[in-house]
Amino acid sequence: MIVLRGLGRLLFALAILLSGGWVALAFWFQLPFSQQAVVIAIVIWAIFVVAIVLNELVRPTWRSRIVYGLAFLAVLGWWSTIQPSNDRDWADAVERGVTGTVEGNIATLQDVRDFDWRSEMEFTPRWGTRRYDLAKLSSVDLILSYWDGPALAHAIVSFGFDNGDHIAFSAEIRPEAQESFSTLGGFFREFELVLIGADERDVVKLRTNVRGEDVYLYPLTMPKAAMRQLFLSYIELGNDLAAKPRFYNSLTANCTTVVFRLVRALDPGLPLDWRILISGYLPGYLFDRQSHPAGMTLDEFRSAAAISERARAAGAALDFSTRIRLPTPPAPRPGDGGAPAP
Repeated sequence: MIVLRGLGRLLFALAILLSGGWVALAFWFQLPFSQQAVVIAIVIWAIFVVAIVLNELVRPTWRSRIVYGLAFLAVLGWWSTIQPSNDRDWADAVERGVTGTVEGNIATLQDVRDFDWRSEMEFTPRWGTRRYDLAKLSSVDLILSYWDGPALAHAIVSFGFDNGDHIAFSAEIRPEAQESFSTLGGFFREFELVLIGADERDVVKLRTNVRGEDVYLYPLTMPKAAMRQLFLSYIELGNDLAAKPRFYNSLTANCTTVVFRLVRALDPGLPLDWRILISGYLPGYLFDRQSHPAGMTLDEFRSAAAISERARAAGAALDFSTRIRLPTPPAPRPGDGGAPAP
């Protein structure tokens, strides 16, 4: 009995430490004070939490537990007042989110981004209205851009049409001007979520040519009816975010989970998989579920999807989307002395 009681006190103390740590991080990212004032608030809170934990381990009382519970409930009350907004001084690249309407087969998208990126700080902004005939929808591709090691990739879904047009949808954080990305901040309502609709020459070139990221393009096998429904789901998401903003979350509302939720809405039987949460490993998920040549390995599957070099070579070409999809020329065999002459 004494052992169980001691174990219960340890678990309760651990719960206080974990919840107290969460509060300290919430203070860091969300208290609307100067940095010095925030640090002071965190120190005071830390002293309070340590005192409660020591009391719990040495001489637990219901009074200290009630005091901590009331303090934590007060923090949760403050936390509930932090609401997302569409009305902030946004960074230029996410100033507008895509929205759209559909009449028959014609989808009209407003605020499609087609920036001319020369560097992350130097670019020519262009926002426009585009119209797409959904009867001519012909392909869906998943684009993965690796920016920080093999486990983290940004997911973009691109739709292709019979006339060669492509429109890419990218669910992204929406930082304010002069605000930079923080994975940890993404857990603490630091950023809103925005849906960007963009030309591939913008959203892919930005990652390959400007940021130097490693980008892969995976064609998805999907019936045309499902393609159409997925396209309409993106329009619905863009319109919903414009009407009711929501926060980005590094785990539950990011680029990959948004893609999965949209696809799962079309196929409720689609299984949940850990590789969806750790987006860099999505190629393995696709390899298991999509068709590919017999005998192909996962490494070969990934290699065939690599488009970074083709994108860098294409630059700002108007046929950028065509060039990044050109077949990769065969590597010269040993002893050939180089690539075959044209």
